[in-house]
Amino acid sequence: MTQQSIHPDFKLSFDNTEIAFQAKTNNDLKRSYWLFKAIGYNWLVSMAPTLVNTSFKLRLPIKGIVRATVFRQFCGGESMDTCDQTIQALHTYGIGSILDYSVEGKEEEAEFEYTANEIIATIEKAKTDKRIPFCVFKVTGVARFGLLNKVSNRDSLTSEEQSELDKVKLRIEHICEKAFQHSVRIFIDAEESWIQEAIDGLAREMMLKYNKNTAIVFNTAQMYRHDRLDFLKQSYEDSLKHNYYLGMKLVRGAYMEKERERAIQLGYENPIQPDKEATDRDYNEGLKFCTDKLDRISLCAGTHNEASSMLLVKLMKERGVANNDSRIYFSQLFGMSDHISYNLSYAGFNVAKYLPYGPVQAVMPYLLRRAQENTSVKGQSGRELTLITSELKRRSLL
Repeated sequence: MTQQSIHPDFKLSFDNTEIAFQAKTNNDLKRSYWLFKAIGYNWLVSMAPTLVNTSFKLRLPIKGIVRATVFRQFCGGESMDTCDQTIQALHTYGIGSILDYSVEGKEEEAEFEYTANEIIATIEKAKTDKRIPFCVFKVTGVARFGLLNKVSNRDSLTSEEQSELDKVKLRIEHICEKAFQHSVRIFIDAEESWIQEAIDGLAREMMLKYNKNTAIVFNTAQMYRHDRLDFLKQSYEDSLKHNYYLGMKLVRGAYMEKERERAIQLGYENPIQPDKEATDRDYNEGLKFCTDKLDRISLCAGTHNEASSMLLVKLMKERGVANNDSRIYFSQLFGMSDHISYNLSYAGFNVAKYLPYGPVQAVMPYLLRRAQENTSVKGQSGRELTLITSELKRRSLL
């Protein structure tokens, strides 16, 4: 295949803020500036969960403030329908949307059924909407955390727990079957290491069944775990042995502090890489491995890392893979790393943003995690703020 590009003379640079923020009005940019400035204060972010939860309990009028600030930055809307304006805004610049129902922490069967039906509704929407190239779900959205922990530990299940697990499998089967019927690719997100074995097993079952002709179901590997590069290679070998296509989303990871604390508390080997350099190395090795195996692997590079994004661009060029080859997507979270998303899209690469949605109060755990990620990930909020400041100056607004 020959390389293709919408703008063949464009020199890709993640420092190009004019393209990065072309979709933002002056007011949008100023609001993002003050938000990331606030997120830069660690003490404020660390106090936020207590302040927000207390305010909701006391019925203080905080919802409007949250909706106008952090929710507006990181979420598409309170329902799937209210995301449509954002979906179209992203599509205008060649960026797809991945509708992500981001309500977390539920424990009841009725809630799991509701979430499963909501995920299926996103698939029904995506089947006729080219603006939505993928759907996604977390297994903890349709299954009890404690049950997944027991399955991952390979503990014996009671008859009630086995019945509960059977219901979980039916929900996931129903979701993946819908995705298969409508040719909608679906991500199964990675979660905490102590429940991940159960998730990996369920993802493999779905890939075995629905990835016979192409990658419909994608598993996710968090490369900040020191065992995931081997897991990626083993997954590929398994796909060859059992004749299915491997769908794989590579991310760095989202549970670092929790993982380390639990390992220390319970006295087992820390599953996290010894340092950021090791994570970066394994992530980039994963990109190389997948791009060498595109005949059997479809890849989504979920990353806010500029070097890894540029490496994948380089690997595609070296291997003669077209920018818009459907087997490779770049992905970032909505509200973050627009300098990567918009510049890649402008150069003709496949890009999709995770677009979380849900009622304001219900998605607060997600929003608080985004704020904490921006302070804990080395340089993330600082990089966002630097780029926004640069664009404000370019527009003579600062």
